[in-house]
Amino acid sequence: MIYLDYQATTPLAPEARDAMLPWLSGPEAPGFANPHSSHRPGRAAAAAVEVARAQVASLLPPGGTVIFTSGATEAINLAIRGSGARHVIASAVEHAAILDTARSLEAPCTFIPVGRDGVISPDQLAVTEAGLVAVMQVNNEIGTIQPVEQVAARCRAGGALFLCDAVQGAGKMAAPRDADLIAISAHKLYGPKGIGALWIRQGLHLAPLIRGGGQEGGLRSGTLSPMLCAGFGAAAALAKRRMAEDAAHVDCLWQRARAILARWTLNGSATERWRGNLNLRLDGLDVARLMSDLRDVAFSAGSACASGSGRPSHVLRAIGLTDAEAKSSIRLGFGRYSDIREIEDACARIEAAAAAQGV
Repeated sequence: MIYLDYQATTPLAPEARDAMLPWLSGPEAPGFANPHSSHRPGRAAAAAVEVARAQVASLLPPGGTVIFTSGATEAINLAIRGSGARHVIASAVEHAAILDTARSLEAPCTFIPVGRDGVISPDQLAVTEAGLVAVMQVNNEIGTIQPVEQVAARCRAGGALFLCDAVQGAGKMAAPRDADLIAISAHKLYGPKGIGALWIRQGLHLAPLIRGGGQEGGLRSGTLSPMLCAGFGAAAALAKRRMAEDAAHVDCLWQRARAILARWTLNGSATERWRGNLNLRLDGLDVARLMSDLRDVAFSAGSACASGSGRPSHVLRAIGLTDAEAKSSIRLGFGRYSDIREIEDACARIEAAAAAQGV
């Protein structure tokens, strides 16, 4: 199997797995202890959680607090609902976690369009006080990078909070320095599933969504998993060390894939994007048939989060594609553990299978 779906999830880094194993032990060792207990095994587990928190924080700006959550979706819900914002502004290409949460509020919502390149213009933001603006760093479907620093500056000038969904950018590029809230997920940066984090700028107060034992500074009650925290932390530390190396590797893979799939049309900007995301279309292509013909190549017909919902891609529609063009699009995602020979083989087979359809 050739895996080309890195936007849906990334492989677990061996270093992250190794960091998790001590916290999977049984009664013969104290690794199973509750990190919120005051006895010695509990304190050891709590110390591991705090080491992981510092490792995750190293990917994010100084002057903030990392709150562990079950994933980015919970982090986004905590940010939007906990902020008490009276007006939510978001780009039209945000993840469903942003869009659906914003729509569920009693507060008004404004959705800002993007251009054909998939990039928002900060000049379109009519920032209001007591509002919250949500713009993602890297789009999960088409890989475009948004001008988040400019968005942050406009928010600060207008008195609004800026929430950045950095799920696809964290560990790959620098986090937005002037955001107020940043949501990230471990399994998108070679860590385990089931854990994410919300970074909260110092001095900003949120209302909790989950109440109970008061863990995570009273913002997110519930027993933390030292195993998941340790894996997340190790993955974050590794990503920080390898950021330049990973980016260079991905750029090489991108160049080779584009050379083989040269006649395919790129969806979104060719320059303002993370090159580990290659979203392409070929007019007339039957994507379902293509995926059936290439069952040992794992790629996506769109966002993994939307593919099971039956809804057409709101991102591809937002950049002006017709339904037919959207249905003829595929997403190839690759990263640290992708091999260039596998990329060459997969792309050659995708091209051949498309040609066999007569397109």
